[in-house]
Amino acid sequence: MATVRPKSDFDVDEACKKLQKAMKGAGTNEAAIIEVLSTHDAKQRFLIRERYSALCGKDLMKELKSELSGDLENAVLALLTPIPVFLAQELRGAMKGAGTKEKILVDILLPRTNNEVVAIREAYKIEFGRELKDDLAGELKGDLQRLFVAQVSAQRDHDDSVDRDKAERDAKELYEAGEGRTGTDEAAFTMILVSRSFLQLKVTFEMYEKIGGKDFEEAIRKETRGVLQEALLTIVKYAKSHSKYFAERLQQAVKGVGTDEKALVRIVVGRSEVSEANYQNAP
Repeated sequence: MATVRPKSDFDVDEACKKLQKAMKGAGTNEAAIIEVLSTHDAKQRFLIRERYSALCGKDLMKELKSELSGDLENAVLALLTPIPVFLAQELRGAMKGAGTKEKILVDILLPRTNNEVVAIREAYKIEFGRELKDDLAGELKGDLQRLFVAQVSAQRDHDDSVDRDKAERDAKELYEAGEGRTGTDEAAFTMILVSRSFLQLKVTFEMYEKIGGKDFEEAIRKETRGVLQEALLTIVKYAKSHSKYFAERLQQAVKGVGTDEKALVRIVVGRSEVSEANYQNAP
């Protein structure tokens, strides 16, 4: 997945003029709009959005809404929205009205660092005047509720070092909470998966395979069901390899009959500012 880097020769006025030209006259030059927005990072896109009003006398978001439609409109507007705000809006949409779209909550909140979760949580409060934790608690129940409330508390360890003794103890606890007993202690799964650093979890899962004789993902598939299973697997896969996890999600979004455009936009926009250095230092 390509990382959007700051444009080195950034000229905000030139970018605005290109967008204005792309929407001028009969027809819209969609390729030109995409070219401008896809070659500037989030901060630069926000400066373009702000400057456009002063330079061109019109609101850029309204202009784009009138010129575009469908999935392209959604993607372009998402690119011009600060990432935490965009994700907060997606979360609110997933919980608003009848029924909760739990898979969207999984996609947005679970493969995130503490800093990312805090940024989304704060954007949610500013945008909607509501506490994300309270809304999640009201929409979800049982083990899934506990998992998400713990995740948005952003209490995951962020130490870059690995404690192999702790990893071994946690691996034994995970085994005894699942395959090593009758029934499953999902609370024990949640406590470890939302509190340990992703690097620490990666080593824990390696220890688990030695103790249990199988991959921890297999244990989750055996011991849990439904959205809880998907949520736990998301954390496990992300801890093992950030880049592989998102590559798999992209494949799932475009696989089969029809493309899940909304999921595709969430993944691409939500991860477009993650630096290659972060991926290189990640599991």
